[in-house]
Amino acid sequence: MSDEHSPAREAAAAAAVDLVEEQTVIGLGSGRALWRVVELLAGRDVQAVVASERTRAAAEKAGIEVVELDGSVQPVLALDGADEVDGSLRLIKGGGGALLREKIVVAASERFVVVAEAAKRVERLGSGFRLPVEVVRFAWEDTARRLGSVLPEPELRSEGDEPYVTDEGHYILDCAIPEGSDLDALDVNLRRVPGVVEHGLFVGLAERALLGTPAGGVEVLQADG
Repeated sequence: MSDEHSPAREAAAAAAVDLVEEQTVIGLGSGRALWRVVELLAGRDVQAVVASERTRAAAEKAGIEVVELDGSVQPVLALDGADEVDGSLRLIKGGGGALLREKIVVAASERFVVVAEAAKRVERLGSGFRLPVEVVRFAWEDTARRLGSVLPEPELRSEGDEPYVTDEGHYILDCAIPEGSDLDALDVNLRRVPGVVEHGLFVGLAERALLGTPAGGVEVLQADG
């Protein structure tokens, strides 16, 4: 499932696997670093809830039993990647389109740890990656118009000549984050726009980030307190 070898990705994934205890239920997000975690978990006695169909396929290939998040299961640990992470452990996620399911899995879990390459760390969220906002398909153009009062330049994500469709059947609008934005306020205000299902800001959710370095080491960002 993983592509070319990356010492940074390998180091982050190995550090994440060390956090996984046998005979537990874990949450698995998506992304290349996460899929490498899944490969390294092959043969471990764990169950997993998954946030994307591609992660489901990877888990099944690794022999990991996939269980549903049906209200009776609480993962003890969620592992997921990030498109950007800042020094306050705030994230942008959703480059792979699974942000809604990822946030559900994270919210259901006791702990959340980010697994990524150190290159994903930025001084300012949005400096190199647009913020994905998942919207219902009905009247999405009008949702985009109203969303423009909160975030400028919403662009419909496409896949070839057609709009990209998430696993839940929604569209994604990728938006610029202006410099100086209050991310905590943005987290709240985006939810107030009718038609918005979820957004890719993950604020106050991660307890730490394991960031692999090109030399094969791991930088650890820890949440305050």
